[in-house]
Amino acid sequence: MNQARMTRLAAVVVVCTFILAACDNNRTENAGSATVAPTTVATIGGEPTSGADPTAAPESNESYSVLAEKLQIPWVIEFDGDTVYISEREGAIVKLEGGALERQSVQLSKSVRHRGEGGFLGLLLAPDFSTTGLAYAYHTYEENGALLNRIVLIKQVAGKWTEVRALLEGIPGAANHDGGRMAIGPDGMLYVTTGDAQQPELAQDRSSLAGKILRLTLDGKVPADNPFANSYVYSYGHRNPQGLAWDDKGVLFNTEHGPSGDPGGHDEINRIEAGGNYGWPTVYGDDNRSGMIAPLYHTGEEAIAPSGAAMDERNRLLIATLRGEALYRYDTVAGKMEKVFTGVGRLRDVKVHDGQIYVITNNTDGRGIPTDADDRLLILNNVN
Repeated sequence: MNQARMTRLAAVVVVCTFILAACDNNRTENAGSATVAPTTVATIGGEPTSGADPTAAPESNESYSVLAEKLQIPWVIEFDGDTVYISEREGAIVKLEGGALERQSVQLSKSVRHRGEGGFLGLLLAPDFSTTGLAYAYHTYEENGALLNRIVLIKQVAGKWTEVRALLEGIPGAANHDGGRMAIGPDGMLYVTTGDAQQPELAQDRSSLAGKILRLTLDGKVPADNPFANSYVYSYGHRNPQGLAWDDKGVLFNTEHGPSGDPGGHDEINRIEAGGNYGWPTVYGDDNRSGMIAPLYHTGEEAIAPSGAAMDERNRLLIATLRGEALYRYDTVAGKMEKVFTGVGRLRDVKVHDGQIYVITNNTDGRGIPTDADDRLLILNNVN
């Protein structure tokens, strides 16, 4: 038997083995073709066996488990016990429970405007969600020809979500740089990131809600101890912050996108202080100016486009990256940045839940190279 025929025969055996394995997985489909598939997909010799761009060059041999497939531009991962909720940028919320996936509608008083990077972005379950069904949402809308963002309280009833009331509206928006990350801090307050709405000067304007980290009470009021009187602004001088996480001492860190063009890159990790000015657009990278806080870390001229962030049990910041197409880890004590998982394309969010690391891909957003399975929710099995 010649070498070419042997090679073709080996390929047929591999394909047949893969098909049989897929049949054994007994995948369940629901909610408009979205698929739940708790299937372990290992990487072998640096090449994923399925689900990745074949032109990519993975730099790790980590394995992962697939929990959901065919998500539609997912943005954030949330947990209620073992139940997972994922926001989708076009305006839906996916619920994953007990192996069943349901795509739930969201009824809002002002329609979601999905344009560019805008749309239905942040989702955050209220601390009492299990009993009240309440959650916070951040979404783009259009009013009088202008793109804006708003923070609303929504409620889940009988598999649908409806708006309860708006907490804050009129946040400047644009096709790009809308921020949208929300998190409840150790102090019980609601923190929200906003982008500069492609108007860089707004980031330095403390009267504007653009280019900021905002701090609200859970009922939408200005906390009495905010750094600026009668203002939601907690820190300013941000370009497009998309990650928020606290260490075990209550210190807040954020991730945000640096400038585009020439020079580009200079994506940042910042240690956030109340009332701090983080310099955009006046300074970035290693530039210094009195009254402005330099980043804790920046990427130089390399752009990785950091998105969601989470803190692990060792105070290491996990960062999902879009252009970087990898999960990075930053040691907040040693100041060391490393790439710990790659090979599945763009990553939008990362969460640590019950000691496990979850990520969602973001290959269907128009900038990635999606496979037939994208986008996906994954558990990373061997990131230590």
